[in-house]
Amino acid sequence: MIRRWPMTVGVNLLLGIPGVVPIWLLWFLTANWIHPEPTENDGMALWLMIVIPVVGLYALLWSVTNRALARRTSLAARSYWLLSVTGTLLPTTALILMYP
Repeated sequence: MIRRWPMTVGVNLLLGIPGVVPIWLLWFLTANWIHPEPTENDGMALWLMIVIPVVGLYALLWSVTNRALARRTSLAARSYWLLSVTGTLLPTTALILMYP
């Protein structure tokens, strides 16, 4: 049993580094869907063909890793998933704060 929470944060921090790409893709897709660029006339089909596989593979990797790790930890479920999401979002948050 993993009794400490640093392992949870560490693994999710490492998962958050490549996770910057899917998070950015989701933000970019949402931003262009809500407020489309006037000169952008290619449509969203190409973006969806890129975003769906990238985000899907990352979500699969993240969920499989965290489910395996969650079984080995002694943290409560709510605490575990809160730490997991926080650790995953830390690299993206650091980039947003460093390069506004």
